[in-house]
Amino acid sequence: MDRTIPDDSPPPGEGALVAPRSATGEVPAHLERLAERARDYAKAASSDNTRRAYAADWKHFCAWCRRQRLEVMPPDPEIVGLYVAACASGAASPDQKANSVATIERRLSALTWNYAQRGAPLDRKDRHIATVLAGVRNTHGAPPVQKEALLPDDLIAMLETLSRGGLRGLRDRAILLLGFAGGLRRSEIVGLDCGRGQTEDGAGWIEILDKGMVLTLRGKTGWREVEIGRGSSEATCPVAALTTWLQFARIGHGPLFRRIAGEGRKVGAERLNDRHVARLVKRAALAAGVRPDLTEAERKAKFAGHSLRAGLASSAEVDERYVQKQLGHASAEMTRRYQRRRDRFRVNLTKAAGL
Repeated sequence: MDRTIPDDSPPPGEGALVAPRSATGEVPAHLERLAERARDYAKAASSDNTRRAYAADWKHFCAWCRRQRLEVMPPDPEIVGLYVAACASGAASPDQKANSVATIERRLSALTWNYAQRGAPLDRKDRHIATVLAGVRNTHGAPPVQKEALLPDDLIAMLETLSRGGLRGLRDRAILLLGFAGGLRRSEIVGLDCGRGQTEDGAGWIEILDKGMVLTLRGKTGWREVEIGRGSSEATCPVAALTTWLQFARIGHGPLFRRIAGEGRKVGAERLNDRHVARLVKRAALAAGVRPDLTEAERKAKFAGHSLRAGLASSAEVDERYVQKQLGHASAEMTRRYQRRRDRFRVNLTKAAGL
């Protein structure tokens, strides 16, 4: 019997919430407005990047089910277990490319979320899923691949590669210094506004003070404040770089970092996309010759937006709790993952044991 009812339409939580109807079948106006507000809140429950990833993973699963002539609804742990095995073996995609364990776990999270939004929960602890996933971890598990941390000397060399005579150079200089000194995620960098409540899509704002600036950010763990002090020199001071950018770009309201058009002479009103940060870090690191011991392909894979965040955690010689607070981590263990090479061999247990 054919089992082919794939459903890759948006889940109810993403916009199909409807207001309850009265006995006459009509939807009261006040409830329709409330339903619209509920849809907005449902959309705000997760970030744009998360929603895009979950939508792509759901579409991938539905396409696989279609090819196997299997039903998507209702959720069937046996089918999901087969899908996990297919992802691990490369049989889930036409290109026969096997997924990493991290990608498979993300796809499984996406299925769980999408099924929950459709009112049909998926039990991830079911043996058909949990046992297969455990086997995939044991067979294909590997240490996490982390982005390279950019240390202060690397960052200074990268700043030297930026244009000094145009708006793009001023903007990108401010982005690199702010991202490093604040230990910010790329979405947090581009989500900043000049002041509180200035835009609907803003994820934080800045306040420039005598001794530095305070960033109020809405991140993965909720709202937090990040203090960024002034640098030891004008050339590497994030506050000075940001002030210069705002002055020459004539920005006093709205998004902090924006697109530049008109051959680099015109600052637009649109907020910069967070992918620009990743591209900027990669391009500047390559131009500065960071990690010359690696091939160009390896260097391209090593650097991204998180390299700035890891760089601060790895180079700030302060008590760990201050780094944890700056990065907004809920646990010290997560902070230690960002501290690339900082504490290696600082304590030599071999000698301490008497050898």
